[in-house]
Amino acid sequence: MNIQILQGKKEHAIYAEEICAIIEESAKIRGTGIAKREPSYIRTKFENENAVIALDGDILVGFCYIETFQDKKYVSNSGLIVKPEYREYGIAKKIKYKSFDLAREKYPQARIFGITTSLAVMKINSELGYKPVTFSVLTQDEAFWKGCQSCPNYDILSRNQMKMCLCTGMLAPSKEEAMKYDLTNKIITHEQK
Repeated sequence: MNIQILQGKKEHAIYAEEICAIIEESAKIRGTGIAKREPSYIRTKFENENAVIALDGDILVGFCYIETFQDKKYVSNSGLIVKPEYREYGIAKKIKYKSFDLAREKYPQARIFGITTSLAVMKINSELGYKPVTFSVLTQDEAFWKGCQSCPNYDILSRNQMKMCLCTGMLAPSKEEAMKYDLTNKIITHEQK
């Protein structure tokens, strides 16, 4: 295996349909929330260079994207997926680290957040400095919560006025906030580790 973890570009948009199919299949298998996305939505992530893709040659291995909310005060890392045959090699962690660095590079003032039911994702998020939080401290942008509508647990979220669900909310400080607490005033990217 020669896996490359890359910032997504326009030329990677050819993988949009396959990404959507993998996300949908994974959601069915897990039976819990992974927001369904349309290929056109995924293509915009590549066009705006707000995605990370893992490739084995020209074979799609995995994917994640970032998206801003509330005038770029918040950025989410979403849609993390790895093809089943490539799991257990640490690829999801590498994709997540790269997307975290991308979010901090492009949006240094934005707090980074996500919601998940995956213990593996929670572990990776914790390594990156995310802390579990209540939904009230996450973005209140309706566009983010609308993405949850395709989840089988959406009724729980809507019944609780978008304040509680089966997912765990996790939040990391912005790059600028993290620098305030870094005595050396230096942020080491996760690629350097």
